[in-house]
Amino acid sequence: MYDCHIHSNFSGDSNMDPEIAINTAIKLGLQGISFTDHLDIDYPDYDDVFTIDFDKYSESMDRLKSDFSDKIKVFKGIEVGIQPHVIEESNDIVNKYDFDVVIGSIHIVDKTDLHNGDFCRNKSRDEAYLRYLEEVIRCIDLFDNFDILGHIDLIRRYGCYDDKTLKLSDFKDRIDAILKALVLKGKGLEVNTSGFRYNLDSPMPDYEIIKRYRELKGEIICTSSDAHTPEYIGYKFDYVKELFKKAGFKYMAHFENRKPVFTPII
Repeated sequence: MYDCHIHSNFSGDSNMDPEIAINTAIKLGLQGISFTDHLDIDYPDYDDVFTIDFDKYSESMDRLKSDFSDKIKVFKGIEVGIQPHVIEESNDIVNKYDFDVVIGSIHIVDKTDLHNGDFCRNKSRDEAYLRYLEEVIRCIDLFDNFDILGHIDLIRRYGCYDDKTLKLSDFKDRIDAILKALVLKGKGLEVNTSGFRYNLDSPMPDYEIIKRYRELKGEIICTSSDAHTPEYIGYKFDYVKELFKKAGFKYMAHFENRKPVFTPII
């Protein structure tokens, strides 16, 4: 199995040494890991946290690829925080480097932070979730230079609500619009196990959305931990693999040189 979404100490929100991450993945028996450190241009109040020297990052990842080539596949990726007003600048950075994989994520809505609770403040759960899903639709329509959509239901992690579920049945039109766009564009959907460490009782997204993606002819499904520390690398991947089988997937995917590579689910 492959972990398609890991952060290292190149990201301001992680202190994980890349070599520790790689050795952890080897011990777990993973076939490969993708470092996808942050590109979040104009992140409110945190520009310095998400500023990476991408020349240094690229060189370091190339060295790790070579050093560990006989033990595990190491992929150089990036997680782009999509906002409509920074798309051109984001594209310039993505195009400058030879990334293996680009994750597209929506961390900011209406120039307001999800993580610190600002976006959900003074909104009902339905108001916040609907606006978030509308922005996801808008961003993936405007920004095409990504391979995998990250944590489609990220809003669940940070909403200040007793009920943090985001059910397909409650938001079917918006979720279908997102999934159909991914299928049409040939983009992947990650299943992000960080939901468990945020006490959401499911990966992100949950099984019903995973199944719906398959019903809509989605084929590029990826296992992602979103790990910022070693103990969460590959977390609950065996459980997620069973969800893939149940939903009807025969293969799971990871990306190399911006192309999906499929591995049979056994």
